[in-house]
Amino acid sequence: MAQDDKFDKFAGKAKETAGKFTDDKDLEAEGKVQGAEGKAKEFVDDVKANAGALKDRVEQEINDRKGK
Repeated sequence: MAQDDKFDKFAGKAKETAGKFTDDKDLEAEGKVQGAEGKAKEFVDDVKANAGALKDRVEQEINDRKGK
């Protein structure tokens, strides 16, 4: 999934730049949207990873306390 995120961000930036260069407002806007989608996907992936790590830490803490 991370590769898709990076691709969307890169392709979005390329479209946005091409739109600015050619004065194509539609292409520029499409690039901004695609780049934002890539950033949003990346953010969601980061949240999932951090939630998983937090879950593991909480489970470990519970297990440690049960062992005392």
